[in-house]
Amino acid sequence: MNVIAQQKPVKLLHLTTVPQTLNFLTGAIGFTKARGFEVHVVSSPGLMLDEFAAHEDVIAHPVLMMRRITPFHDCISIFKLVRVMRRVNPAIVHAHTPKAGILGMIGTRLARVPVRIYHIHGLPFMTAKGYKRVLLRLSEKVSCLLAQKVLCVSESIREVAIVEGLCPASKIEVLLSGSIGGIDSAVKFNPLHIENQKIIELRKAYAIPDDAQVVGFVGRIVRDKGLVELVEAWKALRKEYPALHLLLVGPIESQDPVPASVEQVLKSDPRIHLMGRQRDVPPFYAAMDILVLPTYREGFPYAPLEAAAMAIPVVATRIPGCIDAVQDGITGTLVAPRDATALAAAIRAYLNDSDLRQRHGSAGRQRVLRDFRQETIWEATYNEYVRLLQEKQLVALPMDDGYRDNIPRADRNSMGRVAKRLFDLVGSIVGLIVLAPLLTVIAVLVRLFMGSPILFRQERPGFKGRLFVLYKFRTMRDLRDIEGNLLPSKERLTKFGRFLRSTSLDELPELFNVVKGDMSLVGPRPLLVKYLDRYTPEQTRRHNVKPGITGWAQVNGRNALSWEEKFIFDVWYVDNWSMLLDIKILLITAIKVFKREGISAEGFAAMPDFIGTKKN
Repeated sequence: MNVIAQQKPVKLLHLTTVPQTLNFLTGAIGFTKARGFEVHVVSSPGLMLDEFAAHEDVIAHPVLMMRRITPFHDCISIFKLVRVMRRVNPAIVHAHTPKAGILGMIGTRLARVPVRIYHIHGLPFMTAKGYKRVLLRLSEKVSCLLAQKVLCVSESIREVAIVEGLCPASKIEVLLSGSIGGIDSAVKFNPLHIENQKIIELRKAYAIPDDAQVVGFVGRIVRDKGLVELVEAWKALRKEYPALHLLLVGPIESQDPVPASVEQVLKSDPRIHLMGRQRDVPPFYAAMDILVLPTYREGFPYAPLEAAAMAIPVVATRIPGCIDAVQDGITGTLVAPRDATALAAAIRAYLNDSDLRQRHGSAGRQRVLRDFRQETIWEATYNEYVRLLQEKQLVALPMDDGYRDNIPRADRNSMGRVAKRLFDLVGSIVGLIVLAPLLTVIAVLVRLFMGSPILFRQERPGFKGRLFVLYKFRTMRDLRDIEGNLLPSKERLTKFGRFLRSTSLDELPELFNVVKGDMSLVGPRPLLVKYLDRYTPEQTRRHNVKPGITGWAQVNGRNALSWEEKFIFDVWYVDNWSMLLDIKILLITAIKVFKREGISAEGFAAMPDFIGTKKN
């Protein structure tokens, strides 16, 4: 399948946090370029980004992105990403890795990129604890929410994402057998292409005898990769096998460092060889008899596939990601994570049985040749691009500056609208992160006092009257009279529900509506659908902006105002909006909530129904 002829090439922008991740796209970029795409890459600046751009002949845009959570720097990164996207005007943004995922998906929504893809390479929250786990999980959920399509590197990680509620099953997909770009098993990772002399010279350089057995590890030297268990297993095995050597290929990193005692063993044992980061990895695989990956968390690890392509058996942990890369008892052996004894036993079985090594190694290579050919995976990814473009009806259209969702040019170029949306996204995401413990407590209490469901969901009219589903915490019981009709709201409102309303805590789930783009932090409150045909033309103008969690009417009396007064304030806000006004309203709202002013109209739980404005 080829992209339909265009007046201009279809622009594709790959986005990663650090340039190293771009190496997974080597070859795939040339494949898509040959089929009508103009490819751009965005990543943190550095020599590796420049080298990748030169090697793949693509345009690189350096934007510094911090791996850790840094709200101030992250906002700067989003602004820069939006600027790049507006300049490049891509039809597709394909974001990889967690941090680039959330920053990129926010950026694509602000820049109004039609096709937004978030590619899950792994889920860091799986091994995190406490508040960090909450933050990382929420980050993944937001990235999936903002993306048009979510791709995943492996079926097991996809299942985790679905079970954890990060993404609906209909939105997330694994292409073919998984991985990002497959393995070059024909040329690069082909044991027949490694000269014996090169292996002999490598072993000689590190004082490894020709007949010595070698256990290998390829990856970052960090705690999460299971280096603690690997060293424990090594201590037992080195006594049993005096000629055994351990070869580690990969950098020692300061983020998630191994314990000092483990690092001391790695650096002091003469039969352990730290090779650091290597550009040409196949000779090191060829020097190994077994590859070991006792990791705690993976997406779809490449090292087991590379080792399998080199006909080397693999010992790995039985965790999501690894169970896709290693077929237990066929191409390798899977053991429980954090179990040094089981790890040592699996390695020992291969050291003692050369036939088992050969059989599993051969099966591994056959599997890679069959299921992980690069060209097959590149083609599947390319076809997904075309399908998503067709969904947006963009493939057959000229790729000019005016194609984005038929949005007027004046709206697209309004920096005020961009600033408001960015302010909403950052504010709501930070709010959800900071308030996550409180949201959890309220949800539990609502469940205890009022039962299920915890959330109140109702369709409300939003921007231009378009309907969306509003989220709030429940404050009322479902009490009905003998005829099945709901009792008045005042009778159904619980004591705990009244507290939630008086403190405005029932409104907190609306932050999810803001993240989705249905609402803004500040704007006219979203009212009932049945009111739509009761407005005067002037009152209808309140829908010319997105509804808000708080607004000008709320800080000027809220439910103590009459309907007509509220609409006057709403329309005034529409005509006088500015970022300074939004900030002012948010500050006043905080004061009003603290004082619990204007919560309910007399005799009602909130406000009486709006029946329409009397016409003179």
